Amino acid sequence: MRSVKSLLAAGAATLISSMAFAADMPIAAPPPMYAPPAPPADFGGWYLRGDIGMTNQSAKRIESALPAGYSKTTEGLGFDSSPLFGLGVGYRFNNWFRGDVIGQYRGKANLHGSDNVIGPGFVGANNYSGSKSEWVVMANAYVDLGTWWCITPFIGAGVGGSYNKISGFRDDGVSYSPLLNNSVAYFADNGKWNFAWAAHAGLAYKVNPGFTVELAYSYMNLGDAAPGNYRLFDNSASGPTTIKIKELTSHDVKLGVRWDLNSPPVYAPPPLVTKG
Repeated sequence: MRSVKSLLAAGAATLISSMAFAADMPIAAPPPMYAPPAPPADFGGWYLRGDIGMTNQSAKRIESALPAGYSKTTEGLGFDSSPLFGLGVGYRFNNWFRGDVIGQYRGKANLHGSDNVIGPGFVGANNYSGSKSEWVVMANAYVDLGTWWCITPFIGAGVGGSYNKISGFRDDGVSYSPLLNNSVAYFADNGKWNFAWAAHAGLAYKVNPGFTVELAYSYMNLGDAAPGNYRLFDNSASGPTTIKIKELTSHDVKLGVRWDLNSPPVYAPPPLVTKG
């Protein structure tokens, strides 16, 4: 019996000693949780852009001074299509708003149209020919409407100036008063700056984080244009012209590209660390 009591006492002493040692040990804190850095935001920064396209241009009317009692109507006034080329620089402010400043050259488009003139004892027509070209400088703002499968529809508007140049303008006049008479007037080339504005809509496709392709439509209002001084074919008269081509507009289709100058780095998760 005494040996059993000794054995129990020894066991109790061992248990108490183990508990005391455990109480003296510091409690180890769990290893810190590793939070990987968030991927960089996909917006902000400068970009360059380039555009090519085709124009579909028109004008509202041709104005010119008429003698008292005369009236006229414009028929078939318009322009052939022409190519356009543009370059610009822009800034993307966030993931839905951006703006840019562009310079655009719009190539020569052939002009065609005529005026039918009626007056006391007079019936005639002026048949016009020539060409028109423009240099456009414009500031634009765009709203991106969301992205689905890397495709972003957008709308925008712009204001600026357009240098409208009329080249090789010619007026072939035919009159019956009462005999048939023909005359030809030649006009010097002439250009002038006008206020211009535009409305835009299109789709953008992000090829990679730094390169985007656009297919866009623009409605352009380019102001007015006028040829230079005239002279008749036989030099019987010459001087300033009163002819003005009013309200030049164009429906443009463009293919454009944008290069981000500070595109965000591609996010890569941290490597996994395994315990040995």
